[in-house]
This record gives sequence, C-alpha cells and structure tokens, in this order.
Amino acid sequence: MAAAELYRAMQTTARIALTLALGLAACGGPSSTPTVAGPASILLQQRAVQATPDHGPSWMRDRAKSGALLYVSDTESGDVYVFDYPKGTRAGTLTGLTDPGGECVDAKGNVFVTNTGGSTVVEYARGASKPSTRLKDPGYFPIGCAIDPKTGNLAVTNFSSNSSAAGNIVIYKHAKGKPAEAYSDANTPEFLLCGYDDKGNLFADGLTSASGFSLDEIPAGQNAIVSVALDKGIGNPGAVQWDGKFLAVGDQSDNVVDRFAISAGKGTFQDSTALKHAVAIFQFWIQRGSIIGPDSGTGSVEIWNYPAGGKPTKTIRGLYAPLGAVVSNP
Repeated sequence: MAAAELYRAMQTTARIALTLALGLAACGGPSSTPTVAGPASILLQQRAVQATPDHGPSWMRDRAKSGALLYVSDTESGDVYVFDYPKGTRAGTLTGLTDPGGECVDAKGNVFVTNTGGSTVVEYARGASKPSTRLKDPGYFPIGCAIDPKTGNLAVTNFSSNSSAAGNIVIYKHAKGKPAEAYSDANTPEFLLCGYDDKGNLFADGLTSASGFSLDEIPAGQNAIVSVALDKGIGNPGAVQWDGKFLAVGDQSDNVVDRFAISAGKGTFQDSTALKHAVAIFQFWIQRGSIIGPDSGTGSVEIWNYPAGGKPTKTIRGLYAPLGAVVSNP
C-alpha cells in the first residue's frame, strides 16, 4: 500500500473510532478525518504494557490449553491484547497490525481480526502469537467479520474503499483465498459490523447516506441482500450478534443492546439490555450469560450480565481505544 493510501486508511479508522465508537457527531464525508494520537494515548499504551507484563508466546499457548481467551483489538495501539477469560489477566499481545477493528472466531477457536489499515483480515490459531493466514481485501477498509456456523464461510463488512467508493460485504469461502462473493446496498454506503444466526442468515448494520442506521440481511442459501425494517429505532449503530434466540443490536446513542425477533425482513422488538457506566461500545461479544464490551470511551473492557445488564460485573483497564472483542473457547 502506498504511503498516501496507508495514511488515509489510518485516518479513516480514526474517524470511525471517534464518530462511531465514541458516539460523537454523525459521520461526515471522507475528508472528515480527526486524529486520535497524542501524549495521552502514548501514556495509556505504556500503562497497558506495564500493568501486566507479556511473558511471551509460550505463556499464551500454555494458557490457551486450559481456559478461554479474550481477544481485544485496540485501534490506537495497533495491537490485539489477549486476556484469560473471565479472570481478565493478561496472557499475551498480538502485534504488527494497523488499526485493527472488529473480530470473529470460528468453531475451532481460531480468531480473525479485521486489519482495517492494512486492507486484510488476519487469522490467528488459538493461543498463537503469529498469524496463520492473511486474507487480502484489496482496495477496502474491512471493519467487521463473522463466521457462518453452517458452512465455515467468513463474511467481512467493508466500511468503504480507498477510492472513497461505497463499502460492501464480501464472503470468503471456508475462510480462505480471495473473496468469492460481494454484496452491496445503495441505501447502505458504509457497512459496519455483522453476525450470523444459527441458520446461516447473515445480518450487517451500517450507515445510510444521511448517517442513519441501516440493517441488511443476506438470507442463507440466497444470492441476494435485503433490507430489514426494525420496529424500534437505533440511534448510533454498534454491533449485531445472534444470542441463541434473538438478534442483539447495539445502540451507542444510549448504551443499550436491543433484542429483535427477525422474520420476513422485519425485526420485532423484544427487550433492551442497559449497559450502565458504558461510554462507547463498538463491537460487543455475548458469551454464556455475559456481554463483553470494549469501551473506547474509557479505555477499558467491561463485562455485564446478559440479558439483565445493569452495572458491570468486571472491568479490565489500561487500554486506549479498544474496538473489537471475541472469546476463543478451549
């Protein structure tokens, strides 16, 4: 990637982190690119490293054999921090990324990280410190991903292209090779995060040209993308994830996760999970009665009971701008 393109990639991700993850003003055009680097970020990065020393890759592999691992991407430091879950102690750090964003995990525990500034999706075997695969997403800024539980296909949501064209959704068959399929929606020029349900239907949220919320679905077995109408408004999109019964949709405008029953292109509101003390949760992760939220507004990761919500039951501190989170189970 040329230097100018790399700079734009980093600035575009900074805009996403500030306007979406921090819930500030609505997204503007490609020229609206505030920076986030500064002395405060450097101090927080140092604190993240110093708070719990990383004893190397063998330490992380050993921990992976016996327990769950929480992977948290930090778009400002360019690293993915790995923690024992649910203890929250540091188990390792994955480095060499450029503005990492959303994450996803397959049935084997392999973790995929959207490397937004590098136009790639990087795969790590569970407990590994080096990538096993780098999937190319040329010309785009990938920001979210999900694994189809039925086929093992990898879906990636692209926020936009490096030529300022609209974003799209691409599918990597069996999470390998080059994108085999691409989907776009004229009403959703900027896609954000995505998630499959247990039947292989893919849902992706995004922004309209007027910076409003949009939700799309690619039904299982169909080569089409359709809009989903929700009967409750979403102010500022967060993440979408299937919780085993309903589609959980994040709303950063009031720090809640709303649950919807989806049928025939419509979403019927069920209830809300209030994430108290949250400031800016971009991609949450639902894990066995808990919801994990990397909070770029506080530089921490918070854990709440799900779907009860309320006050966090645990807080992991010392990060700068965490955006994505997944749990890899043993």
